[in-house]
Amino acid sequence: MTAQTPAGGQKNNPQHGITLETMLNDLVAYYGWKELARRIPIQCFYNEPSIKSSLKFLRRTPWARAQVEALDLALRSQDDGRA
Repeated sequence: MTAQTPAGGQKNNPQHGITLETMLNDLVAYYGWKELARRIPIQCFYNEPSIKSSLKFLRRTPWARAQVEALDLALRSQDDGRA
């Protein structure tokens, strides 16, 4: 049995349909740039941070994107536990 629904969706993927930009905006709103840079130490988070420059870096850098996605997943899982 696969994780996909018959319509092609991914019912077991809580990040399905969520863009990298949405993830980043949510993380910045929750943690702020300073805490985000502490959790994921990449220069675009602490040196004149912006969504645009961070997205550009994350789209070119798979390891950094994976860390952002993992932190976003942890945040979403935490939020789901509170509901």
